[in-house]
Amino acid sequence: MLYVLAGQYEHAGILGELVIRADQASVAQDLGGDPGKVIAAPRHTLQRKLLDGLRYLLKEEFKLNQPQASDGWLTQDALWLVSKTVSDKLRAYLLSQGIDGIPSNNTALFNILQEYGIVQPTPDGKAIWKATVTSDTGWKHSFTFLKLSPAAIWEGSDRPEAFAGTVQPGLGAVDTADSSPAMESAVIDETLPAESAVRDPVASQKDGDDLGGLLDLLEEIETQDDQAVEPAPDTAVSTETADSVSPTEPSHAPSGEHFMEWLRTGVRSRKLIINDAKALVHTVNGTAYLISPGIFQRYTQEHPQVAALAKAEQLSAWQWTQKRFEKLGLHRKQGNGLNIWTCEVKGPRKSRRVHGYLLSTPHELFEDPPADNPYLQLL
Repeated sequence: MLYVLAGQYEHAGILGELVIRADQASVAQDLGGDPGKVIAAPRHTLQRKLLDGLRYLLKEEFKLNQPQASDGWLTQDALWLVSKTVSDKLRAYLLSQGIDGIPSNNTALFNILQEYGIVQPTPDGKAIWKATVTSDTGWKHSFTFLKLSPAAIWEGSDRPEAFAGTVQPGLGAVDTADSSPAMESAVIDETLPAESAVRDPVASQKDGDDLGGLLDLLEEIETQDDQAVEPAPDTAVSTETADSVSPTEPSHAPSGEHFMEWLRTGVRSRKLIINDAKALVHTVNGTAYLISPGIFQRYTQEHPQVAALAKAEQLSAWQWTQKRFEKLGLHRKQGNGLNIWTCEVKGPRKSRRVHGYLLSTPHELFEDPPADNPYLQLL
């Protein structure tokens, strides 16, 4: 209710949805494809955050109208952005700004962009277009795209020059589950449960329903295809790859050290919440407990470039990050040499076991370590 009163509908759950729909009959019908209504949306709303994120990426990161491979193409009447690039980089940017509630599932993210009128639907009413780009030099390739109105991004003279070639849409919509090698995939490999409400850690510990939410969330994480398992002994993986990612910006190159820097910054700035129903970091036995694979998946969502490094070593992105973290030696091992510790989460009606890493000292993460989460017990 407080989130609704504050206008932060993206954190207000079902009640917020009811308020929005009572106020607007239907978000989809009300906003339609009119970018003017999205631009006029208050800055704290989710649609405004999504639009501002796209504007930032187009100004600072995306490359448009390149002779060959590009992040997108601007024609006279439309902005065509490669769907996989948009989903990965938009999610990474918003998460890095501490904005939660962004779906980790690409199909859900595309649907939200369409529902808010930020992207234009295909003739079949879908968010994803298939189109062929042909440059004036004769280069030609097909991609899956999101189609936007240029007026939603640029005002007046800020708009770049239009592409000299053509972007020709194909017939019909593209299934967002299509991952054909000939196309830019619209689906990522690693996903987390969709994040919604952000609750106060103390309040959530006092509320039995929130504890049930914690149990449900952890169950979702643990029942994914990418289970938290003890990594195999690493005898062939080289750490040189991470050091060569970006020679000009070594501090930003994905690595174990960068993962820990990201984790510390996130916790201390409260962009990563702890001991909460949606948290991936808890305090157990006087130190930090990192839920695996969730915490590594969250890092790779904010740093899509990890996927290329992991692919070179035939690993998933989160496994690549996990291995780099282990090499730092900052975690406690069990007496039998295993890295993964099991915790039991006890609630009033059910219990659940989860798996993760214990840091050797809480000061690796916390300046002032908080009290242990009373609902997690180390086994």
